[in-house]
Amino acid sequence: MQQPWVCGRGWRSGLVTIVLAGVAWLPGRAAAASDLPVERFFQRPAIEQLKLSPSGRQLAFTTSVKRERVGLVVMNLEGDRQLRWVAAFEDGDVGRFQWVNDERLVFSAIDYQEGSGEDYEYAPGLYSVKSDGTEYRQLVYRRYTPVAIDTRIRDNTLAWNHLLLQVLPGQRNEVIVGQMLFGVGQLAGVEPMWLDTATGRTRKIDLKGTPRHAKQWWFDPQGVPRAIVAERDHRATILWNGADGWSTLAEAAPDKLPFIPEAVDGRGELYLTHRYGAGQWYALGRYDFAAGRPAATNLVEAPGFDVSPDLVFDSTGQRLLGVHLETDAHTTVWYDPALRALQARIDALLPDWSNRLSCARCDRDDRVVLVHSRSASDPGRVWLWRPDQEGRNALQLLQVARPELPVAQMADKGFERIRTRDGREMPLWVTRPVGVPAKARPPAVLLVHGGPWVRGGHWAWDPMVQFLASRGYVVIEPEFRGSAGYGLVHERAGDRQWGRAMQDDLADALRHVQSKGIAGERACIMGASYGGYATLMGLVSQPELWSCGIQWVGVADMELLLKGSWLVRDDISSQGRSVNLPKRVASLPEDAAMVEAIDPVRQAARIKAPLLMAYGTEDQRVPIAHGERMRDALRRAGREPEWVVYPGEGHGWRTEKNQIDFARRVEAFLAKHLPAEGR
Repeated sequence: MQQPWVCGRGWRSGLVTIVLAGVAWLPGRAAAASDLPVERFFQRPAIEQLKLSPSGRQLAFTTSVKRERVGLVVMNLEGDRQLRWVAAFEDGDVGRFQWVNDERLVFSAIDYQEGSGEDYEYAPGLYSVKSDGTEYRQLVYRRYTPVAIDTRIRDNTLAWNHLLLQVLPGQRNEVIVGQMLFGVGQLAGVEPMWLDTATGRTRKIDLKGTPRHAKQWWFDPQGVPRAIVAERDHRATILWNGADGWSTLAEAAPDKLPFIPEAVDGRGELYLTHRYGAGQWYALGRYDFAAGRPAATNLVEAPGFDVSPDLVFDSTGQRLLGVHLETDAHTTVWYDPALRALQARIDALLPDWSNRLSCARCDRDDRVVLVHSRSASDPGRVWLWRPDQEGRNALQLLQVARPELPVAQMADKGFERIRTRDGREMPLWVTRPVGVPAKARPPAVLLVHGGPWVRGGHWAWDPMVQFLASRGYVVIEPEFRGSAGYGLVHERAGDRQWGRAMQDDLADALRHVQSKGIAGERACIMGASYGGYATLMGLVSQPELWSCGIQWVGVADMELLLKGSWLVRDDISSQGRSVNLPKRVASLPEDAAMVEAIDPVRQAARIKAPLLMAYGTEDQRVPIAHGERMRDALRRAGREPEWVVYPGEGHGWRTEKNQIDFARRVEAFLAKHLPAEGR
C-alpha cells in the first residue's frame, strides 16, 4: 500500500457534527423497517473503532466519513476539541490501531474494497504515526512474499511475518512484536522482540531457556516474558518464568490443558481461565503457585456461560480493576469501588443498553470515561462521561454507529434455553419482526452459525438478522450441541454428530418456536460455512421442515473436507486432518459408512426444495470445489440451484458491494419461495 496521506490541520467542529451528518437526509417520517433499502443494513458504520489515549486527553477513531477509505482521526478532548486526520491510505484502509503512548499510535492495514481472499496474499503489516499526523513510518511489510530488497539500502522495516504482540504501559515508544517461525508449512513458534515504533529498530528479549516452539506469550508490565504455551508433536506445555527460571505448570494435548493463561500483572499474579462445575464452564481465576494448580476460589463465574474475560488493569498494570465478559449480554464485574458505583449510575441512566466502560487513568479521581452502549436493536453509540454534570447531562454523545438507521424500527432479540428431543439443554436466540400483530405467525428463517465450535448468538445488533426481520421473518438462531461458549459438556456433545444429533437440534429449535405460536409452519434454513453444511443436510434429511435453503461458503463434500486433495488447495493443517477432524467429525476410511450418510454431495438427489448457493473464488477454508461438486451433483439429479460466485472473496464477503448484492439475492429468493404476508 502507498504511504498514508497525513495532515496536521484539524477541523474545528465537534465529533457529533461529523458522525450525525447523515441524519439530515433521512425521510421526514420514521420509515418502516421493511421500507429500508438493503444498503442501510450492510454499509460500513460511521466509526469503526474508538480509543482513549493513555492520558485521556485525546481520542482516536477510524472512520470513512467524508472519505472513500477508512482513515485514522485524532480529537483533542481538551480545549477546542480539534479533529485531525493523522493517517489515510489512498489504496487501502486503516485496520486495527492502538495507542503506544500519548504521542504515538500503531496501526495495521486492510483493503475493504478488495475481497476477503486478499488475506491469503497480504499480512496486516504495521505502521506508526504521531498523534499530530507527523513522523509516519512503516514498521512491518504487508506482502507475504515481498520483492527482493537491496541490502545496500538501510531499511529497518520488518518482514511480513512479524505481528504486534503487546503494548505495555510506560515503555516510551517500544512495543513487543513476534516473529512467526514456520516449519513444513505450519506455524512452529513465535519469537518476541522489542520494536521502537519511532525508529523501526529492534532489540532482543532475553529468551534463555525458552523453547523455540512457544506460540503464545504473556509479559509483565516491564516486558519480561512470564508465561508461554508451547506446542510440539501434538502436545502443549504451559511454562512459567519465575525466580528460578522456566518451569512447567501443565502439559497435555492442546485441547486438554487444565487451564489457559490470560494475563500477568506487575505483582507476578498469573490470571487464567479453567473449567468448573457440572457443565464444565470456563471461569476466571488465579494460579496458586504453592498448590501447583488454579486457586480453589474463582474470581468470576457465570454458570451456564463460558467466561471469556477482558481484564482491566490500572495505568501501571499492577492492579486488576475489573473484568468485562459476556453472558446473555455484555456485563462487567468491577473490583474498584468507584468504578462499580459509576457503572451502576450509568446503567440507571441508560437502562435499555448494555453499557461497557473504558477509561484512561481509571484508578484516579480525574479518570476519563467512555461509555460504549449497545443492544440487539441498536448498533451502538459512545458517550463521554462528564463528572461535573448531573443526570443525563453527564453523558455527552460522541458516536452513533449507524446514524441512518431508525432504531425504533429495529427488532429485539430474546434468549432462552429449551430441551432437545434427547433431554439436553440448548440455548436459543429468537428475533421477531417489529410491527407484527401478537397473534400473527410469520414464516421463519433458521440461521445456523458457522464454526461449528464457536458461539453464534449475541445480544447485539446483527445486520443479517435485522435485515431478515425487517422483511417480515422470525429469525431463529440455535446454539446447537457443538457450539462453544456454553460449557465443554455442551460443546463436546457435538463431537462426531455432524448431520446427526446436531441436525436434530436445528429441527427441535424450529418446532419449539412454532409450538409457542411465534412462527408459522413455513420455514427456510440458512447458514454459512458449517451453517451451509447444515443447510444442505437439512434439505436432505428433514425435507418436510424446509420450504427452501440458502447456503454460502458451505462444506458440501465430506471426503474432500476429511482427506483433502492435491488438486484443491485449502488451509487445514496436517494436525487438523490427523487429530482434530477425526475426533470431532469423522475419520476415513474407518467411518466410511457414516461419512456417506452425512455427505450432502452423495445425497444431492434427495434435495427437492429450492436452493441458493454462493462461494468465493479465493476461499481456502472451504474451497469453491465444495460448491461446484454440490452444484454438479444437483444438476445431474435435475435440481438446478441458484448459483453465485464472488471473485476475489474468501471465506465470507468483505466488500460492501458483495454483501449488498448477496442480501438482495437473499431477499428476492425468500420473496419467491417463502413470501411473508404483506411484504
